[in-house]
Amino acid sequence: MIETLLVANRGEIACRVLRTCRDLGVATVAVHSDPDAGALHVRRADAAVRLPGAAPADTYLRGDLIVAAALAAGADAVHPGYGFLSENAGFARAVEAAGLTWVGPPPAAIEAMASKTRAKRLMGAAPLDPAALTAADLPVLVKAAAGGGGRGMRVVRDLAALPGEVAAARAEALSAFGDDEVFAEPYVTGGRHVEVQVLADAHGTVWALGTRDCSLQRRHQKVVEEAPAPGLPPALADGLCATAVRAARAIGYTGAGTVEFLVAADGTAHFLEMNTRLQVEHPVTEAVYGVDLVALQLRVAEGAALPPEPPAPRGHAVEARLYAEDPARGFAPQTGTLHALDVPGVRLDTGYAAGDEVGVHYDALLAKAVAHAPTRREAVRALAGALERARVHGPVTNRELLVRTLRHPEFVEPGRVDTGFYDRHLTELTAPAPGAGHAAVAAALAEAASRPGPGAWRNLPSAPRTRAYTGPGGPERPGGPGDGTEGPGGSTGGSGGDSGTYVVRYHRTRDGHALPDHPGVRVVSAAPDLVRLDVAGVVRPYAVTAYPGPGGGTGTVHVDAPTGCHRFTPRPRFPDPAERTAPGSLPAPMPGTVVRVADGVAEGARVEAGQPLLWLEAMKMEHRVTAPASGVLTALHAEPGRQVQVGALLAVVTPDPPGQADPAPRPAGPPGE
Repeated sequence: MIETLLVANRGEIACRVLRTCRDLGVATVAVHSDPDAGALHVRRADAAVRLPGAAPADTYLRGDLIVAAALAAGADAVHPGYGFLSENAGFARAVEAAGLTWVGPPPAAIEAMASKTRAKRLMGAAPLDPAALTAADLPVLVKAAAGGGGRGMRVVRDLAALPGEVAAARAEALSAFGDDEVFAEPYVTGGRHVEVQVLADAHGTVWALGTRDCSLQRRHQKVVEEAPAPGLPPALADGLCATAVRAARAIGYTGAGTVEFLVAADGTAHFLEMNTRLQVEHPVTEAVYGVDLVALQLRVAEGAALPPEPPAPRGHAVEARLYAEDPARGFAPQTGTLHALDVPGVRLDTGYAAGDEVGVHYDALLAKAVAHAPTRREAVRALAGALERARVHGPVTNRELLVRTLRHPEFVEPGRVDTGFYDRHLTELTAPAPGAGHAAVAAALAEAASRPGPGAWRNLPSAPRTRAYTGPGGPERPGGPGDGTEGPGGSTGGSGGDSGTYVVRYHRTRDGHALPDHPGVRVVSAAPDLVRLDVAGVVRPYAVTAYPGPGGGTGTVHVDAPTGCHRFTPRPRFPDPAERTAPGSLPAPMPGTVVRVADGVAEGARVEAGQPLLWLEAMKMEHRVTAPASGVLTALHAEPGRQVQVGALLAVVTPDPPGQADPAPRPAGPPGE
């Protein structure tokens, strides 16, 4: 029997394992890097051991330190979670050699499948050697051999871009998994990513717990997953499950694992890989089959036998991953204090609590929200509604993107979504949305109500009071004209970043407040935390929460409105001239580390618009920074290894004079390409 379990991971999956252990009465041990010293998984464990350092290579990828931590804390078993060392056969052997129980498949099974190249050969799908590719092989997907989660993946459509993309994939793979091996496979356009959950014991029983659809992805990382995969012909679904069981039996597999396939538009299924671990999206399978996969992992590790058949599936489940990122700016990761995280009515798996800091060292996943219902439409509706009502205050997130995705006609119709969904629809899904102008009005009135004093009114005409905010999307203009339209919209919930300016003018009158720019809007009531507005005869509430900034004063204002949560930053009445930047300046779009500068890029060099200049690593992903215009690189402050904060000046490109021909413009791409 397992009495004390060390979780060799962090964040959401560590908290998930700890929760099951608490239910089973198993004592727990956490490990943590220095940035994670106060993290939620550390606070929830019965004991914790420090792994000195910050980078994964120095902490969560150090198997020797983790085994030593387990022995020092008196643990008798180790659960690897997912990512990091979860598919490392050497780590599994080290755990067993130390006399500890390994909660996972045998090391030989990990070796057979953990390397994607070996797995493909085993399943008769030989990988491609990136060094031997020709133009006829394109497009291809370059992938890390030792891990998943979208890290170390690059789509290559141009042979000239292959060396750079392979180098970027190797760097990400080494950082995330400690192994820089990569390979290539044909890139199937319009395919669906379908996987099968398997669970096996040491007595010969192998369960196939149905299918999952994980086609909704950005940057090759899953965003929305569901079970069962909708719209699959029964014969195809049964065939995938049978193939998954055969794969598990072929390598003597035990424990939980996932066999992944790419299903082409014509229904042809291509084997992708077998993940010899628990998957991020395992909660949808748990919901449909009514099981606790972590508890079953522990039972199998203790030697227990599974029943001959799995439980019967019930209903449908959908999971959405909430990330601290800005979808409208290339999914750039975001950092800062998470002030509030409340998603009502659904299962929420998270590694954060209110007041925690979202840093740069690890991936941007904040939480997973999971809804289960008798039918797919009911589950999708429940999850969209829960996310729309959620209070997520702090860094910019993809919350609004998730809501719009779940309500998009192509997603609502079963079986229509493929891996190219966001390539086709991202622009419309991050376009300005109505509602931000009225939310800005609520922010200004709540601030006015919070000021001490009676707020005297005057019976003579006077200039209105003015408050300006930076908020999601749109040009600078008053926050809502009187023709029934809103002001600068932007994606609510922070999806559009903080790029629009909202100017709110109001008068204090004997009867309350007047809004000269909103003749169709009446202020019903205004308190520091709640404003009620009557818009065209319909009264709606706007909950307002202001959070202090680093140097005092208001840092951000979150308005939870009927149209979602809007994030605003008050603008000073008299901006500091020193904050203005010269044309062509390239500030860091996120905090991170400069990992490399492009070859030939140096001060005095000529660059073209969209030309890659350097790469930042943030949250275990590389992000490309490109030239904003054609011209001369007059300053370069970035050097490999330098850590930068958001807004730090990386370089300055002095643009060509107006009218000067651009001899060879290069297209710009999102920072994560």
